[in-house]
Amino acid sequence: MSKTIAILPGDGIGPEIVVEAVKVLERLQQTHGLAVELRHGLVGGSAIDACGTPLPDETMALAQASDAILLGAVGGHKWESLPIEQRPEKGLLGLRSGLGLFANLRPALLYPELVEASTLKPEVVSGLDIMIVRELTGGIYFGQPRGIRTLDNGERQGFNTLVYSESEIERIARVAFETARKRSRRLCSVDKANVLECTELWREVVTRVGRDYPDVELSHMYVDNAAMQLVRAPKQFDVIVTTNMFGDILSDCAAMLTGSIGMLASAALDADNKGMYEPIHGSAPDIAGQGIANPIATILSVAMLLRYSLAEDALAEQVEQAVRRVLAQGLRTADIHSPGTTRVSTTQMGDAIVAAL
Repeated sequence: MSKTIAILPGDGIGPEIVVEAVKVLERLQQTHGLAVELRHGLVGGSAIDACGTPLPDETMALAQASDAILLGAVGGHKWESLPIEQRPEKGLLGLRSGLGLFANLRPALLYPELVEASTLKPEVVSGLDIMIVRELTGGIYFGQPRGIRTLDNGERQGFNTLVYSESEIERIARVAFETARKRSRRLCSVDKANVLECTELWREVVTRVGRDYPDVELSHMYVDNAAMQLVRAPKQFDVIVTTNMFGDILSDCAAMLTGSIGMLASAALDADNKGMYEPIHGSAPDIAGQGIANPIATILSVAMLLRYSLAEDALAEQVEQAVRRVLAQGLRTADIHSPGTTRVSTTQMGDAIVAAL
């Protein structure tokens, strides 16, 4: 039976990199019999321009009816003057919350060919393989009340609410423990329990859930120390589980360990493994249309889509191997280019990976 994939290119470099990822899916359709139907929709700034809203009803209906969603990126300078509730990012947050995509898997894997592209010493990052499990539909990004108010003295005050329920913490903890079981069986929970009561509860619940996973080694770390340790000795980590905001920050930090944020894919999953897949980088409007964006993170997001939502593990592995072969050939986009390698455009990188399939 054919599966439906919603294609949401978004803004900035989103359309450019999604085109290359779609080429991969189309090649798998042609040569490997992948039974999928690709349906396109608008989200973010492009949806604002066309429909007046960052998440049109048609896009939400498409996402709900699809088996998986492939997203490019949203946002850009063009829409920054809009009220916050009308900005492109609200489309992304609306998809996450509306589809119940609470578990964000963000792998940080350093390919041997890119060791020199990392800003850290090779001995620090060589062999890096971390999975960050980020809670995605709770925490300070969604907590109420929030806003900007005027105090009695006339001064304006901004406020947000960090809130997590036990059930929200438990379900993301179980995803993290199950993920660790499939890897090296080490899980580090990152919080700020010495300052924030909300993450004091986080630590308590994660510890309790850990009793159901005696085969997984559980440790805890404050987020400031975790940021330092990611730079000092990143290979000490296997799986990291943390809150929405902390995960947002730490995964971008981990991205640079791999040489470029353009290399990192992500999956946002619901309880049944329906997911939205996207590169973790932004829309990069400053380089949009120049043909220099790196499509690899988006193509690796396709591999995650195949593995988690379509249960096509063999095809996912073929996509990942194709990326490795192209890197071994010395082809590089601008962000990972170094002396002795061949600089290629966005389209050339996509075509090379398709050819390697």
